Amino acid sequence: MSKEEILKKAADAILKQDEKAAVEVAKEALEAGLDPVEVIEKGFTEGIREVGDLFDRGKLFLPHVMLSADAMKKAIAVLEPAIGEGKGKEKVGTVVIGTVEGDIHEIGKGIVSIMLQVAGFEVHDLGRDVPLKKFIEAAKETNANIVGASALMTTSLPGQKELINLLKDAGIRDKVKMMVGGAPATEKWAQKIGADAYAENATEAVAKAKELVTS
Repeated sequence: MSKEEILKKAADAILKQDEKAAVEVAKEALEAGLDPVEVIEKGFTEGIREVGDLFDRGKLFLPHVMLSADAMKKAIAVLEPAIGEGKGKEKVGTVVIGTVEGDIHEIGKGIVSIMLQVAGFEVHDLGRDVPLKKFIEAAKETNANIVGASALMTTSLPGQKELINLLKDAGIRDKVKMMVGGAPATEKWAQKIGADAYAENATEAVAKAKELVTS
């Protein structure tokens, strides 16, 4: 089976919410000697993106999304040891990430979370509809370098701005970098609210996160 066929099979497994198939194709990819990071980025992630698009268009519902996400997690668990072998276990930084309160979307945030882990970050994913104070508590508890806040709805976007204010109130704004993302967020919005970085997708989020911890 060619690399392209394996990558397509990986995406299809996620799209079909087929946990068993996802695990099997992860094993096949390793047996074929493929780069596990590439399998995640160009295979499984493509599948979960399509799931997110279908969910946004009302073609899939939350239970389907959760099944797809679970299948992806199980597949990545198979690939993770190989990633560790290739890249070493040195921690790049610590990230607290979540979708802000009032917003139940987490596909995009979930992809970012996974890709940050692949890149060597210690990631504390708080999930979706996260109370803003929980971000602050987690940042303090984990001594996080970065807080990532996702907002997929215009109505939840102000939560990102409020979170920055809460970081200031907690006295840790100078220690914690703030990243924002989500469909309604933009570079202009990030600059307006005083965020340290904006990322349009998971690949960009990883690059920006690395810049933030080394700057």
